[in-house]
Amino acid sequence: MSTYLIRRLLQAVPLLLLISLFTFALIEASPGGPLAAYEENPELTPDDLARLEEDLGLHKPMWQRYMQWASRLLVGDWGFSMVTRRPVMEEIGERLPRTLLLMGISLVLTLLLALPLGVMAALRQYSWLDHLINLGAFMGQAIPIFWFGLVLIIVFHVWLNSPVSPASGFALTHFWSCEDCKPLLPGGGMQPLGESRILWGARVRHLVLPVAMLTVFSIGSYLRYMRGQVLEVLGSDFILTAKAKGLRFRRILTPHIVKNALLPVITVLALDLPGLFGGALFTETLFSWPGMGRLFYRSAQRVDFPLLMGIVLINAALIILFNLAADMVYAYLDPRIRYE
Repeated sequence: MSTYLIRRLLQAVPLLLLISLFTFALIEASPGGPLAAYEENPELTPDDLARLEEDLGLHKPMWQRYMQWASRLLVGDWGFSMVTRRPVMEEIGERLPRTLLLMGISLVLTLLLALPLGVMAALRQYSWLDHLINLGAFMGQAIPIFWFGLVLIIVFHVWLNSPVSPASGFALTHFWSCEDCKPLLPGGGMQPLGESRILWGARVRHLVLPVAMLTVFSIGSYLRYMRGQVLEVLGSDFILTAKAKGLRFRRILTPHIVKNALLPVITVLALDLPGLFGGALFTETLFSWPGMGRLFYRSAQRVDFPLLMGIVLINAALIILFNLAADMVYAYLDPRIRYE
């Protein structure tokens, strides 16, 4: 096992190198550039743009800029943002905890709902409960995520209002707007405007809508994977043998059926876990959540080379590591799997 781990980690080094080179070339070929936002400024002269281009190192050839970036990366220097002039790791470290909070809660809720519902649907195949669960899963996957987010904002932030009462607090008594009312749930941000302190009660209220949006969007795929795998395991020879020996169904459900059905689900989960660090682009943009997804979107708009490269490289490394972790979990769940 240790030899396999070392070999996989060594293979990851040239893979990350190729990913970084390919990404750098794509960013270089994209239209615009870091100076595009300044070209329409009448106060900047061509000489000012030339000096700015030289300060940012944009006048050098692509291969030379890539070699400089890669050499600094090897000593732990991720560079500085071309727009904010702040260190790349400082920009990422500031937004990463916010994305982990949002995506982590959503993933936990998704698994807690999708896996049991998938098992229930498989055990009651073709029943009304199975059809109802599948209908909900298909609807969750079919609804455009950005449209569903807008609906959540319109309903819970615009239409539903709650009057503020010192004695009773918030009470849902009005539909549409009313005087002296506040929206039932915030429509964006992390906390009330102008508030610098971390208020966890307000933070929870700001999390409700984006978490609901992500959970509804993600639950369908996990549910369908789990249902399909449970149905496949139910028809396996070892399950039929266990039933023939007279074992109660409850005794074979968790250690045999569910455990074996989780193997393909782990593959999907390993591919989704890097999203915990990369953020959800539509969700963070729509709800103004200052996380990694929104940072990547703004960096792509500004063609901020160092920041884009840092985000992409971190996500690529996480995908490789989580796939390696999935292989290790396979060996734990299925004793037949051995890595030499």
